[in-house]
Amino acid sequence: MTINSAIRVIAGFFVLLSVALGAPASPLYVSSYWLWFSVVVGANLFQSGLTKWCPMETILKKAGVPGA
Repeated sequence: MTINSAIRVIAGFFVLLSVALGAPASPLYVSSYWLWFSVVVGANLFQSGLTKWCPMETILKKAGVPGA
């Protein structure tokens, strides 16, 4: 798995997890404040698209995940 595909998988997992924890209809519901985590993930994806820099990419490089 390359860094680009790992970032997509991690971002998708974070969004699904935060919706599951923040949606009142979910059996995993904890608090609606978890929906703010989806906002943070979306904002990070937006800024990384504009700036070509992603904090998760830096973390994955240090963890030894191969590049594109």
